[in-house]
Amino acid sequence: MAQHQARKRFGQHFLTDVAVIDQIVQAIAPQPGDAMVEIGPGLAAMTQPLVERLGQMHVIELDRDLAHRLREHAQLDVTQADVLKVDFTALAASMQSGQVRVVGNLPYNISTPILFHLLEHVAVIKDQHFMLQKEVVERMVAVPSTAHYGRLSVMLQWRYDMEMVLLVGPQAFDPPPRVDSAVVRMLPHAKGAAVDAKLLSELVQVAFSQRRKLLRHTLGRWLAERGFSGDFDEQRRAEEVPVLQYLALAQTLSAQA
Repeated sequence: MAQHQARKRFGQHFLTDVAVIDQIVQAIAPQPGDAMVEIGPGLAAMTQPLVERLGQMHVIELDRDLAHRLREHAQLDVTQADVLKVDFTALAASMQSGQVRVVGNLPYNISTPILFHLLEHVAVIKDQHFMLQKEVVERMVAVPSTAHYGRLSVMLQWRYDMEMVLLVGPQAFDPPPRVDSAVVRMLPHAKGAAVDAKLLSELVQVAFSQRRKLLRHTLGRWLAERGFSGDFDEQRRAEEVPVLQYLALAQTLSAQA
């Protein structure tokens, strides 16, 4: 079979380092019978050791040529589609599983949209393990009052406990990306705070729109327009506000609406 050439438009960087693949599989710790979905399996470097332990798994691949190859594997159920259009709640139901485990070496050019898409289906997700650009993982796990803390930190920490579990250099891929990579583990909170996701997203976006300015110049004006009458310290920058305070503010706004 002809060798597959990585396609730039799909952001393809294929993981080839066997030692790194083994470390990732160990971090995921697949158990026989786990309902697992892999996003962007590519040349199946990670897929093969996973499915050997699972027995069967579902994969989502955008590249038609790669999807055709993957369908030749008897233990794989293949969906050839854009992952941003996949209904993971329906997929979990079709796999006759209350919850699915999601893994993948995510295309760096659309990794953030994928994370936000999965956020909508967090109720059916048991855990997630993703290879991402190291800088994105740093933003995901960042704590307040640090340079990496931002909208992504708040929106994901609302629903997940997260940790960076592995650093991966460019040499582990073919072709090598121009950035360092990292593997993140994401465990949904047993009970996420009841918050209007759209409102929280808008609130946080406004807060971080000019992160060097005090919040009274950005979020303060936005709150005033909504007739906010609660207590919130606007003499801070967006990065100084902990996740729980953003959640509480969104809840108060909803209650006042």
